[in-house]
Amino acid sequence: MSIPFDNKNNPWPEIRKKRIKELLPRAMKYAKVDSWVVICRENANDPLAKHVGGENAGRPLAILFHLLDEEVSSIAFSPWGEVVGLKEMQVHDEIIALEDPSTVYLDLAERIKEINPEKIALNCAKKNIADGLSYTQRIDIEEALGEKLSKKIVSAGNLVSEWLSIKTEEEVEIMRKAGELTVQIQLEAYSKIVPEVRRDSDVAKYIRKRMDELKVGDAWSPSHNPAVNSGVARGHAGASDKIINYGDFIQTDFGIKVYDTWCTDYQRFAYVLPKGATEVPKEDLFKWEVAVKGHRIALAAMKPGVRGLDVDLAQREWMRENGSKEVRWGTGHPVGFFAHDIGPALTGGQRDVPPEDSLRILREGQTFAFDGFYAWDTEEGERLISVEEIAVVTKDGAKYLLEPQEELFLI
Repeated sequence: MSIPFDNKNNPWPEIRKKRIKELLPRAMKYAKVDSWVVICRENANDPLAKHVGGENAGRPLAILFHLLDEEVSSIAFSPWGEVVGLKEMQVHDEIIALEDPSTVYLDLAERIKEINPEKIALNCAKKNIADGLSYTQRIDIEEALGEKLSKKIVSAGNLVSEWLSIKTEEEVEIMRKAGELTVQIQLEAYSKIVPEVRRDSDVAKYIRKRMDELKVGDAWSPSHNPAVNSGVARGHAGASDKIINYGDFIQTDFGIKVYDTWCTDYQRFAYVLPKGATEVPKEDLFKWEVAVKGHRIALAAMKPGVRGLDVDLAQREWMRENGSKEVRWGTGHPVGFFAHDIGPALTGGQRDVPPEDSLRILREGQTFAFDGFYAWDTEEGERLISVEEIAVVTKDGAKYLLEPQEELFLI
């Protein structure tokens, strides 16, 4: 069996260099930051270590990025025993070998004093991925910098959001190919369903089996990946043992991680035709078509310069016009390095006070997983259709990575 994403040919090392060289300067300008410090260490490492070449750190490793004009330079202050490996990675412009690793903060501070930046970004933020600096590391940095320079410290949250949310063309193509495999596995699983025999959990077990065979990872917690549901809305929960019946919508929310780096997040819907029926009943087809149209409305609203909130509001107006219940979920989220990545959030229309990330503007190269919704009540509880696809923002708008699902997979 061929493995489509063989880690022996992992493109990440070269893509990482490109991301630092081409995307990081722009992100630092957007965030109005001229220096950024990332402290890496063994075991409890910074979540961004892999993105800056610090994933193999033992003793504390300090990496300093500085923006000058249109380019970013990087300096790694490394324990002497890890210098060879860092040089081989060819990520940083300068590597300073520390004979005494305990001086890392003092050596870092001396270089920062020479540069004298306006703002020094540290990984302290409300978002987990940009919040990797520990309390004791923060104390050590501030003591080494002194009071004057410490006043220039700002959160790296905006910088990280601007940097990670944009993907290169190579990354978008990897996500597209991974998306094809994600959807293929879902449709394979649907083809195995026998009404009144198979359970939601059987569908999930088949998908897990295929993941093992194809050697792909989980885009989120394996406890609810995939989330297979033919009953009332269950949110982020694993598949239950509910028996799949005639007249059921079947929702599968599923994502894979490839090259241990890039994630997908797709939902595919099936429908079990009532006994003797050859078509989906009109009332159920209407719900599906409203959700699909809502998704297309959200896509049309996605373009550089609009807020995430604006995309969410565009779909919600359509839902209300067509009788859907209000949905507590946001329309969508960034996707790429995580299933729920960092960047503008396509949400906020369901809240009195929209979250901060929903007020961020969309930029070319950002990738989003987002849903088209229709929700309604039944005697058992709320039901939900949430058509989910991935799109990339282009200079002219947004486009799907895959051909979107237009029709229900019929069983």
